[in-house]
Amino acid sequence: MAPPPAKIPAVTASPGRPRPRLQALDGLRLLAALMVCLYHYTGRGGTVSESWHQDPGQIFPTLHRAAVYGCLGVEFFFVISGFVICMSSWGRSLGDFFRSRVARLYPAYWVALVLVTAASVLLPAVVHPVRADEFLVNLTMLQQPMGVPRVLGVCWTLWVEVRFYALFALTVVLPGVTYRRVVLFCSVWTLATVLSTAAGGPWTELVVMPEYAPYFIGGLALYLVHRFGSRPLSWGIVACSWILGMRLTTEGLWHHGSPRNPYVAMVVITLAFAAVAAVAAGWTRRATWSWLTTAGALTYPFYLVHEHLGWFVIRVLHRGWGVPPWATLALTILSMLGLAWLINRQVENRFGPRLKRSLKSF
Repeated sequence: MAPPPAKIPAVTASPGRPRPRLQALDGLRLLAALMVCLYHYTGRGGTVSESWHQDPGQIFPTLHRAAVYGCLGVEFFFVISGFVICMSSWGRSLGDFFRSRVARLYPAYWVALVLVTAASVLLPAVVHPVRADEFLVNLTMLQQPMGVPRVLGVCWTLWVEVRFYALFALTVVLPGVTYRRVVLFCSVWTLATVLSTAAGGPWTELVVMPEYAPYFIGGLALYLVHRFGSRPLSWGIVACSWILGMRLTTEGLWHHGSPRNPYVAMVVITLAFAAVAAVAAGWTRRATWSWLTTAGALTYPFYLVHEHLGWFVIRVLHRGWGVPPWATLALTILSMLGLAWLINRQVENRFGPRLKRSLKSF
């Protein structure tokens, strides 16, 4: 077992000193969001095909072959999330952790719900309207366990994130984040993931989340590498998570006729782990460009609004106004980034701190 954090030089820095921002991690966040965006616009069928008036694979044949792997941006997000949550919770109380997560998640989420609901009224072909009671349940972010239709298609990942936060908060943040507790949490969660995969059952899947656990665990362990330096135990957890993550990524891709090559999927997941590992090892410390901080700030609101509102814009530009496909794609992405910038500036920056202060009694 590794020595306690108090005996490791890396933790002797003042816990109250502001942590240096890892701009490269901000850039990786936006990269993951753009991967998911390209998947939703050019890598899949369904509603987006109706917006383009034909299958995106026929319009963007070359881009489509790469964009089908954009869905793995979600797993990339989860690795980054594990790193960030471990970093942001260090030295904080359970109340601090709760307030920071609520203030971070809800303001932009509420605005995105209103915008997408308004779009569903204007153009029901893109977004199917929901009843008032369903909309109100969506405001809580608990629509999935309640069996209520989602207003935002991408918000299923938020339910995964919320369960991760709850697990980590109750088992690690509540008693106080330390190296040993994070290692124990990662080890027990990995074992529970393997056992639940073998045993199955709805309750284990709900709590343990075997489909996604290795990505969060890998991110947690990579933050330990960043904070405490290269240690065999930390890298061992990362390696185990990477192996399990590759296996989970390729499940369902091995059958004949699959649109995705499992070997390409494994490469994408490997690159996701490697990118966060580069940040953890300090190889990106010279990446201090200010635009990376802006990119990180835009990522969450962009992720929330890009799917349904993007399909709305594609339908209006391409089918309504006859804008060529590549110009439509570029204008749609830029418009969603612009909307994300407005949400960040006018909603997150203004109301996030207020919401956080209003929860100070917790």
